[in-house]
Amino acid sequence: MKKKCLFLFLLILSLMLSGCGQRGQGSPSDRPGTDGSGGEATQESQGETVSEVEGGVAETPGTDESSASESTSKDVEGDAAESSVAKEQNGETDAPVVYMTTDISSDGMMRIYQALSASPSGKIAVKLSTGEPGSNYLRTDLIGELVQSLEGTIVECNTAYGGSRANTAVHYQVAEDHGYTAIADVDIMDEDGSMTLPVTGGDNLTENYVGAHFADYDYYVVLSHFKGHTMAGFGGAIKNISIGIASSEGKSHIHSGGTGGSMWGGAQDAFLESMAEAGKSVVDYLDGNILYINVMNRLSVDCDCDGSPAEPDMHDIGILASYDPVALDQACVDLVYGAEDGQSLIDRIESRNGLHTLEQAEKIGLGSREYELVNIDD
Repeated sequence: MKKKCLFLFLLILSLMLSGCGQRGQGSPSDRPGTDGSGGEATQESQGETVSEVEGGVAETPGTDESSASESTSKDVEGDAAESSVAKEQNGETDAPVVYMTTDISSDGMMRIYQALSASPSGKIAVKLSTGEPGSNYLRTDLIGELVQSLEGTIVECNTAYGGSRANTAVHYQVAEDHGYTAIADVDIMDEDGSMTLPVTGGDNLTENYVGAHFADYDYYVVLSHFKGHTMAGFGGAIKNISIGIASSEGKSHIHSGGTGGSMWGGAQDAFLESMAEAGKSVVDYLDGNILYINVMNRLSVDCDCDGSPAEPDMHDIGILASYDPVALDQACVDLVYGAEDGQSLIDRIESRNGLHTLEQAEKIGLGSREYELVNIDD
C-alpha cells in the first residue's frame, strides 16, 4: 500500500514539474510580440495577452477570429456609410464652405454674414483697410449696418510706406474723413507699438509683429475689399490679416521676407510666403475666433493703399464669406479667372506670382484651396 502511494506521489510530482518547465521555453523569436533581438518586456507581455485573447475567442462557442474580424469590419463600414449619408443630407462636405451673394448692398452684407451663423462674443474687432484718400476703400453705406449690429470697434494699423496713414494722428483723421468714426469707435492698434506672435511652420518668419492692441479683442470680423495689388498681385483676406494687422514694424518685416532688410528689396516669393506665414500666426493666436468677408466691387488692379488707383475695367461680382481665408481668397481668384472681362486683374496677379501666397498658405495649414461655393441668392 505504501509503495502504491509513493508511486502515485512521484507520478504527480513529475507531471507538475513537466508543466512548469513548458511555460517560457523557446527563443525570443518563438514568442509572440518579439523580433528575435531580445524584445522588450512590454512586447512579451502584449504578445502573451494577445495569445490568451485569441485562445479565448477560439474557445467561445459559435465564434472565431475571422467572424469577429468580419463583424468589426462591417460595423466600421456601416458607421462610415451612415456618417456619409448624414453629411450628404445636411449638405456637409470635407471642403470649407464659401458663401456668395451678387447683392453688393447693406442688405447683401447682412445676409452674407448671417449665412455664416456666427455668434461672436466679447470685445469684437472689425478689421478693414481705412484706405488712402481717393482709393476704393469700403464705404460706410455698405458696411455700416453690419458694424453697428456687432457693436464692434474698427481696427487698423499704420502703414510703412508713408502716405496719409503712416502717422497715427493723421491716420485717425483719415478714418474720420472716410466716415468710419461715425459708425464705430476706431483703434489704430499700433499707436503704442507692437506685440510679437510666434510663427510655426514658416519658411521665412519665426515671429510676426502686430499692433500692440491686437490682444485687446476677443473676436475678429475681417472685412476686405478684394482687388489687385502692386506688389502682392491681389489683396483679400490673407493680406488683410497679415500686412493689415501687422504694425508698421511688422509690415517691413513681412515685406523683407523676414530678413529685416529693405522692405522694397526682398525676394518676391519670400514676401508672398511671409504674408501667408504672418496670417497663420494671427489665426493660430485667435484659435477660431475669426471670420472673413470679401467684397468684390471696384475691381481695380491697384489696392486701397493707392490714392490714385487705375479705373476698374471689369464688372462687380459680389460679396463672399467663409471661416477659411484661403478658400475665400481662392474662390475670389477663381471668379476673376472665370470672368470674361477679368484679364487685366489676371495679368496683375500672374505678373507678381500672386497665386504663390495661396500655395504657401495651404502648405503651412492656414486653410484649403478646395472649397464648396454656396450661392445664397438661389
